[in-house]
Amino acid sequence: MAIFLLGGLLTVLYAAPALAEKEFAPSSVAKGVLLVASPSLNDPNFRQAVVLVVEHGPEGTVGLILNRSTNVLLSKALPDIAALKGTSYRLFAGGPVESTRFLLLLRLKEPPSDARSVFDGVYLGRTPKVLERIITQAKPTDTFRAFAGFASWAPRQLEAEMLLGTWAILPPDSSSIFDKDPVTLWQDCISRLQAPRVISN
Repeated sequence: MAIFLLGGLLTVLYAAPALAEKEFAPSSVAKGVLLVASPSLNDPNFRQAVVLVVEHGPEGTVGLILNRSTNVLLSKALPDIAALKGTSYRLFAGGPVESTRFLLLLRLKEPPSDARSVFDGVYLGRTPKVLERIITQAKPTDTFRAFAGFASWAPRQLEAEMLLGTWAILPPDSSSIFDKDPVTLWQDCISRLQAPRVISN
């Protein structure tokens, strides 16, 4: 358990069975995993956040916050997409970086040619036109989430934050992204973690 300690910081475990080491190991960070914010994380950008890692490598990490639904209707944000008119889809705030950048998460059987795979069946896209096909001709599991902005970490920054107990990791899970209520997603993820670590202040 020494790997979980950094610089003598006191870590407190909830009274539950210990988690597998990989859920707190920086080496477990990879494209497709879910980052679950520790209850002790008070940064307003990431408090009670669940983040999908969409890119991870030597140049750093990029993610989308999954549970920050806004009051902005997607039909207002993208008025040129006819299929959105009259729908209740909302724009999500994907993170504090480049808040005007538009990104799509797609769950599709057949991905569009300009989308990049995040993990099995889930893709990252930037072309709003694909929404028209999903809305009008979707197969049963086809769906999407639209985001403004993203979260990013410099090389090794996220790994350092994990050593401080800031984040835990859950495996790729398309249901959490597209089917769970964003309002309860963080608490649902915390419940899946048997013993989330909290750094005492």
